[in-house]
This record gives sequence, structure tokens and C-alpha cells, in this order.
Amino acid sequence: MQIPRIHGPDMPTDGGRTPRAGTGFTASTPPAGAVSDFNLSQIDTSRLIFVGGLHRSGTTALGKILADHPNVSGFRETGVEEDEGQHLQSVYKPAWDYGGPGRFALHRQAHLTERSTPPPRTAVAGLLDAWVPFWDLDRHFLVEKSPPNLIMGRYLQEAFPGSALVVIIRHPVVVALATRKWTRGKGLAGLMKHWFAAHDILRSDSARLKRLHVLRYEDLINRPARALDDLQSHLGLGEPLSSSSIDGSRSQRYVRAWDELARGTARGRWAREKIRALYGDRIAAYGYDVQDLEALGPWEW
Repeated sequence: MQIPRIHGPDMPTDGGRTPRAGTGFTASTPPAGAVSDFNLSQIDTSRLIFVGGLHRSGTTALGKILADHPNVSGFRETGVEEDEGQHLQSVYKPAWDYGGPGRFALHRQAHLTERSTPPPRTAVAGLLDAWVPFWDLDRHFLVEKSPPNLIMGRYLQEAFPGSALVVIIRHPVVVALATRKWTRGKGLAGLMKHWFAAHDILRSDSARLKRLHVLRYEDLINRPARALDDLQSHLGLGEPLSSSSIDGSRSQRYVRAWDELARGTARGRWAREKIRALYGDRIAAYGYDVQDLEALGPWEW
């Protein structure tokens, strides 16, 4: 089966809107050999790995690294945007229903927990019915990647006990610069507000998440061996994860754009200063620097 072209970390190819299955973007027929009369109760839910993170944070790259592992199966050739499980199912609303990139985490209803509707345990059959046909069940670990998983961890854990949640984060200024073209009417400060809202939810939820692993995109790029060794150990993968597909140049355009704001118009300098004043200290808590987007310091989750 041919691996589909990757458009960059979570880059919708239609201007930001990623249609869900059944609303203008139709899922593919399940691949040959898919299970038709499979007993869903046979799935050991500890095999499931959910990948989440804001759009343009690297979930696509991370999902591909995991799916390329010989003992892991991910979605490929599903016919939905970026092969994301959120667009294959109809149990819960996808991120676009809450505004899409730069907006969805600001909606209270997008934060799914064990108390959300439909109840997680009643959603299991519907979710597996949508996802199982696109997994190779001969592989032990089964990966589903969708950006809003980062604020759905409690829901997914309740539905699939023992499952793992892997969240990748990226410098908030880079994420804001990368998503602003999809978010008309929202400035950089508004996109920063969304970044921190999403990660504040994850931090609050993390105390209840039993198999949560959080990594920085920048560590994956700059120290791939260490980042992937830690992830391999957390997930219990028997063989190493390959870093061969990692592209370390994807942040350079945003570094240049940020530097140009400092040297450009008064409006651009004002925008940079506003973000520094509002979010500089909070950015530093994640080991990032608001002035130098390539600086990387220690941090603790």
C-alpha cells in the first residue's frame, strides 16, 4: 500500500477546512482484506495509541513515524484529509465544527471527558466500526491521529481503557504564524490565546490520564534519537522508531517571518511586543523563547 503524500505538519489542503466523512469528503472503501464480521470486543484497547496536538504542531509527522514502525498500524489511503480518524467517524464532532485551526479549543463543547455526550463507553462500537477497517490488525499497536485528541484524552481513555495518548507541542509563536492564513479575523495574539487555552486544558486533564506522553516538536527535530527512544520506552515498542522521515527545516520560514516583524513596520513591531508582554513568561515555561524561536531550554510537564 502506497504511503500518501504528506502536506506538512497537519496542513489542510483546502484553506483550513477539513471536511468530515459524509459531508463533502467521502471516506475510501476499506482496503482489501479488511475485517467485515469482526467482533469488536476482541480488540485489546491497550493496543490503541492516540496522537494529538494543535494543527501545524507535527502530529502528521509523528503519526507517520509511528505508523512506519513494523509493529504499528496507522491509517493510510482512507480518503479523508490527512487520514485523520476524526473525519472517519460520526460519534463526536470534528475540530472544524468548532471553528477549526486556531479556534476549536476555545469552545467548551470541544473538550471531551468521561462525562461528555455520548457517553464514552457507548461510543466504542461506533468508533471501532469506523476505524478497524483501516488498521492492519496483524500489527500489535493501532494508531489514530487527530489534532483535537489533545483535549479529548479523558474521553478516549474512558472509552478505551489502557490506551495511550501521545501529544506533540510546538513553539506557540510558530504555530500562530503557521495557522494565521487559515484564520481570517484572528491576529497572532488571538492565535496565541488559543494555543494556551488548548494546553491549559491538557495540563488540567493530565492528572487523570494514565498513559500520557508529551513531547516537543523541536526535541523531535533537534534530538530525534533521544525523543524517539523516550517514546518507544513509554509505549513499550519492541524495536526502535525511525527518524528517517524527519524534516528539520519546516520552522525556518516562521523564524524568518518573526525576525522580519522586528525589523519591519511599526505595526509589526507592535504585534511582536504585544505577544512578548502578554505571553513571554508563559512561553518560557515550556522552554521556549519569545524573541529567539530557535532557542530551546529545559522544561517540565
